[in-house]
Amino acid sequence: MLQLSHPTSEINGKIQITGSKSESNRWLILQQLFPSIQRIENLSNSEDTKVLLEALNLFNSRSNVQNKALEINIGHTGTAMRFLTAFFAIKTDVEIILTGSERMQQRPIEPLVTALNSLGCNISYIKKEGFPPLRIKAKSSLNDELEIRADISSQYITALLLVAPILPNGLKIHFLGELTSRPYIEMTKQQLESIGIDVKWLDEGLKVKPIKNISEQHVLVESDWSSASYWFSMLALSESSEIELSSYKNKSLQGDASLKQIYAQYFGIQSEIEDAVLKLKKIADFKFPESIELNLNSTPDIAQTIALTCAGLKIKAKLTGLHTLKLKETDRLEAMRNELKKVGVDTVITENSIELVAFNKVNDIPTIETYQDHRMAMAFAPLALKMPLKINDEAVVDKSYPTFWQDLRSVGFAIV
Repeated sequence: MLQLSHPTSEINGKIQITGSKSESNRWLILQQLFPSIQRIENLSNSEDTKVLLEALNLFNSRSNVQNKALEINIGHTGTAMRFLTAFFAIKTDVEIILTGSERMQQRPIEPLVTALNSLGCNISYIKKEGFPPLRIKAKSSLNDELEIRADISSQYITALLLVAPILPNGLKIHFLGELTSRPYIEMTKQQLESIGIDVKWLDEGLKVKPIKNISEQHVLVESDWSSASYWFSMLALSESSEIELSSYKNKSLQGDASLKQIYAQYFGIQSEIEDAVLKLKKIADFKFPESIELNLNSTPDIAQTIALTCAGLKIKAKLTGLHTLKLKETDRLEAMRNELKKVGVDTVITENSIELVAFNKVNDIPTIETYQDHRMAMAFAPLALKMPLKINDEAVVDKSYPTFWQDLRSVGFAIV
């Protein structure tokens, strides 16, 4: 457990943010499919990326497996479960048991498994229907067209897009319903296109053309915008402050770059990017709104950050488009309701929204539970600029931002 506070509520400094785990994990799968991607620079140092890399290395040593299944455990890493399900289903020549933590075994995988099996893959459930662990065997002949619900995690669709170029006839994906988190799918599309793969939007889906070889590639991963979100929140909750974050692009593939517009409009944070440095400055005498309403259907990963910024500033807020948050490391809507109560905030949640409706005085130092969820720890941490608080299971930040507490200390947070 850590106790956090800040003696001045003013933060200034220069921070190096690790590469985006979203981009990094996509590149690692593509590098396995296309070895001419010879170097990936600024690869994320997150636990998620390390777990995925270890799983791929274990798979590449599968020649040592004889007459038994290769078991790969990815712990809490949802991205690895989804990306590897598709990758192994297309590539494996041995039987693989793909499993994870107790929480991972409660997170649904059925839409992706059904889609892959409809292509001709051979995936079955070992315990509960629709959930990991999975038994993946060598594929038979593969089809080139499938249907999948569009209102599910974008990672299911990304998993399919990543393996699509090596299918004999490519892949046509038909979406059923309204698409969720389109920016994350757009990120995947643009990464594929950047190495010469033809991907086109259809009226109700996507089409990927097959390709056998690509030219030699060296790729650079932009730093993670989700990790940057906590610094936007800190500035909003601080006194006059400035922060520089590296390394970012003006034309980002990451949907969470919409932070720039959201925090400028509602929280008075001015941002600009020069020479890959994201410079953040709090606008003096900015007048905060009494309430805000945002649909975060395209960027649900920044919902916790925005909710806690509003909590610290006592801004009533209604955040919608959050149905996928119930299927993350924890039920994030329920977790936020529980922990916001501890810092004096009354909320109302539905299946796809959270509303901050009242703010009450807090007499004791609250202890925030993280529910094995990295974003719970990091979203609440900036609130220490307004009140001291304690955070349980601080190591959970390793999942995406291992140097988070070190970076907070460098800008004056007292952490014991």
